Order: sequence, then C-alpha cells, then structure tokens
Amino acid sequence: MRKNKTTIKSVYIDSFNYIKECKNFILIIIAIFLFSALIGLIVPLPEVLIQELIKTLKEILKQIEGKTTLGIIKFIFFNNLTASIFGLITGIFLGIIPILIAITNGYLLGFVSLISIQSEGIFSLWKILPHGIFELTAIFISLGLGLKLGTSPFQKNIKKELKKNIINSAKVFILIILPLLFIAAIIEGILIGLIN
Repeated sequence: MRKNKTTIKSVYIDSFNYIKECKNFILIIIAIFLFSALIGLIVPLPEVLIQELIKTLKEILKQIEGKTTLGIIKFIFFNNLTASIFGLITGIFLGIIPILIAITNGYLLGFVSLISIQSEGIFSLWKILPHGIFELTAIFISLGLGLKLGTSPFQKNIKKELKKNIINSAKVFILIILPLLFIAAIIEGILIGLIN
C-alpha cells in the first residue's frame, strides 16, 4: 500500500485548512481591533498619553534615521515578526494577551488615523493601505491563532490539542504569516525610503 507523501502543497493545504478552523477566532480579533480603532477615532487620549505616544513614535523614527531602504525593510520586518510571534505564543495564557494586543493596536491605529485626518484630510489614510493590507492580515492571523491556542486547556485531551495547535500554528506562521510580513515590510520600507 502506497503511503501518502508529505509535499509542500499538502503542508500549504493543511495550513489553509487550519486557518479555516481558526476562522471564528480570527474574526473575533478583527472585530475587537476594528471596534477599538473606532473608539480611537472618537475618544482622544489624555494629553499625558499623547505626549508619551509622540515620544515613542519619535524614538522609532530615530531608529530608522540614516538607514538605507534595505535597512528600513529589515527593521520593519523584524519588528513585525517579533510582535507576531509574541502575539501567537502568549495566546497560550487563555488568549488574554492577543485580545489586549488587538485592543491596544486597534485604538492606536484609530487615534493615529484621527490625527492624520485632522492634519492632512481623510485622503491621507491611503498611505497606510498598501502595507496595511498585508501587515494587518498577518497580525490578525497571528492573534487569532494565539486566541485558538488559549482554548487548548479547555479541551478534553489538553496535551493532544495543545500539540496539534502548536504544530499547525508553526506551519501557518512559516508558510503564510512570514511571507505576508515580508511583503508588508518591502512595501512600507520602499514608501518610507521614497519619502526620505
């Protein structure tokens, strides 16, 4: 009897099937993110926190100052990679941290969008769309997988479920999330390079 061979195609199919299995968790993260972004557009931060946010953004900009386009791409990629891994892995703690990350990032995006609209008009938002499509998709999947991972302790066979979720999450991360983050970093890096 012929054994089924594991091919790249079959691993990709498994990865997309696992994303489908985690669809509801990913949708929960998207809903939390969008709701938080809406709050960010409506409810401004206190002045003290605005100054802290501006300070943090300036520090990030300092880190890419003087870098080549390739250097900027690498910086963005590894920054987003770290955030995605953190969001996924820490999901094991009952999915609390991925939810907090979605709330925080959603609110910040909403608030930054508000500032952008106030200073440059609504059409200024197009600047975040090109890389945002890929970057946010990758982040949503990561956090959704993290949330799914957090449900493992509630399953009948905890060890088996946890192992399955970790293996499938690793496949999705390597085959789908990494390429999305890479594309996002290239687009964003080139755009920043052109502005500089």
